[in-house]
Amino acid sequence: MVGAIATLLLMQLAGTLLVQFLRLPLPGPVLGMFLLFAWLAWRRQVPEALSRTAQTLLENLSLLFVPAGVGIVAHWHEVAGQAGRITVVLVLGAAITLVTTAWTLHWLLARARARGPRD
Repeated sequence: MVGAIATLLLMQLAGTLLVQFLRLPLPGPVLGMFLLFAWLAWRRQVPEALSRTAQTLLENLSLLFVPAGVGIVAHWHEVAGQAGRITVVLVLGAAITLVTTAWTLHWLLARARARGPRD
């Protein structure tokens, strides 16, 4: 488990360093996630320890939102002034996500139908 966590953190660090070095306009952990994906695709398998560690992290993901919630409550006086903008962004983000998900599902189903039934 320690090795798997180290792998995840090293990918995040690599992404952060690349973003800073190349002055890319995206968060380092996002690039780190793409690096992890590329590494796993290159290997064509996910190490068992990494799979178990990722599953454990996903099962406890809700705990990672607690600090963000506390921050919002602690700075509510600043957040409240932006409530309208925040609402617009949340609604637009949800709508874009919904449309993108529906389009992707439609595309995948059409692709599956074109291949025909699998036995």
